[in-house]
Amino acid sequence: QVQLVESGGGLVRPGGSLRLSCTASGNILSINAMGWYRQAPGKERELVATVTGGSVTNYADSVKGRFTISRANAKNTVYLQMNSLKPEDTAVYYCNAHDVRTLTAAWLRDYWGKGTLVTVSS
Repeated sequence: QVQLVESGGGLVRPGGSLRLSCTASGNILSINAMGWYRQAPGKERELVATVTGGSVTNYADSVKGRFTISRANAKNTVYLQMNSLKPEDTAVYYCNAHDVRTLTAAWLRDYWGKGTLVTVSS
C-alpha cells in the first residue's frame, strides 16, 4: 500500500510564502511524476505543478513565476515553494504520484494524498 502525506499548509498573509512537502511511502519501486493539485471551495480540482523523475516541470499559468516545484527522488518527496501568495491561491492542496510502480502490483497506478489547506488572507 502506498501512502502520500502532505505537510506545510497554513494561514499566510497576501504576499507571503509557504513551502509544502509530500512524501510517498510503501513498497515503491519508481514514480514517474509527482505533482500538486488544488481545489478551492466550489471549484474543480486543478493542476498546480508537476515534476518528472528527470526534473522536467510543468506549471499552471496562474502560478508561473511565483511557485517552484522540486523533487527528491531518493526520498520519494516533492516540494512546492509558494511565494507572492494571493487570496486566490486559497485552496486545499493535494499531492499526486503518477504511474507508481510497486513491488506487489502488476500495473502502474496513481495515488493521492489527503490534502493540506492553504489559506491566504489578511
